[in-house]
Amino acid sequence: MTVDSSAARKPRRSAAGKAGTTSNASTGATRGTEPELVQLLTPEGKRVRIAKNAKNAQHAQYAQYVADITPDELRGLYRDMVLTRRFDAEATALQRQGELGLWASLLGQEAAQIGSGRATRPDDYVFPTYREHGVAWCRGVDPTNLLGMFRGVNHGGWDPNSNNFHLYTIVIGSQTLHATGYAMGIAKDGADSAVIAYFGDGASSQGDVAESFTFSAVYNAPVVFFCQNNQWAISEPTEKQTRVPLYQRAQGYGFPGVRVDGNDVLACLAVTRWALDRARNGEGPTLVEAYTYRMGAHTTSDDPTRYRHDDERAAWEAKDPILRLRRYLEASNHADEGFFAELEAESEALGRRVREVVRAMPDPDTFAIFENVYADGHALVDEERAQFAAYQASFADAEGV
Repeated sequence: MTVDSSAARKPRRSAAGKAGTTSNASTGATRGTEPELVQLLTPEGKRVRIAKNAKNAQHAQYAQYVADITPDELRGLYRDMVLTRRFDAEATALQRQGELGLWASLLGQEAAQIGSGRATRPDDYVFPTYREHGVAWCRGVDPTNLLGMFRGVNHGGWDPNSNNFHLYTIVIGSQTLHATGYAMGIAKDGADSAVIAYFGDGASSQGDVAESFTFSAVYNAPVVFFCQNNQWAISEPTEKQTRVPLYQRAQGYGFPGVRVDGNDVLACLAVTRWALDRARNGEGPTLVEAYTYRMGAHTTSDDPTRYRHDDERAAWEAKDPILRLRRYLEASNHADEGFFAELEAESEALGRRVREVVRAMPDPDTFAIFENVYADGHALVDEERAQFAAYQASFADAEGV
């Protein structure tokens, strides 16, 4: 099944073959060409109809996971993406205004996160990095709780066990090891659940990720590795990190890998459901590469104009995941102007609430850093606490002079 995944231009032929076809074979795609991937909704907002023949049997396998999706569920996916983007935009603005120390935007990656997040069950466990704001939304984490760490008032702000959503992980790639170990544990317990670990294309080069692949394969762990390939590890493009598409790395470890259109929320939902089902059925790990694009900066401390061209971003704006689903909803008469107007009002209300909550966050206890360092206390920690207390008191003494 061949689909053109670019709304703006035709893909060029690469040295390895044609681009733009939906199969799992590699094109060795380089920048400027379209990769082969699973796509169920085109950038123009049209459903890809996949015939159940030998050529498309595998893609029909994915498509069946969303074959009976209802208009209400489609509107729900659209709402998720719109509100997640609004939250993200508000957080970026708050950082620019000095209310947050840093922010990692998900702009452009809403479909990958909402599609995969909505594929999980409540009893599944999610291990994020620090950009999975959309997945957190799907897991029921209050978005304002995500901001405490970036404001410097807590180390996470939510109980991971309340939503089976682990705290954000700053150390690149380490959460894949945590996810693998947790998955091995629930397998030994005989639990009918799965684990999903999120990471980016940059993290895929970390040794922790390779170790995770090894252990998960050997122990047949029920884990899905979900790589959001947004094509830039800060300023390093993907082709500087790998000679083959990232999903093909799974072959070397003995488990399946699949590349999905990361701007297609239906394809991300379908492929992740398939991968999680494999895990729950005892078939072991899967690597899902969601091929998407980071529309903004790596974080608010980054300036992407120094290493990316405007035409590259413009080409990806034509594949905007939210606009794509809106076009489908409108063309299918699944949503009217009243729905979009109500959602806009809800979006505005969310933005106001986020701003109010962040500004009302209390300052942290400055002595909390000394707690829980040792289970039974330690003389050196006590000494350091006393020194810090004296240092803090010196400011009060200076003000009183």
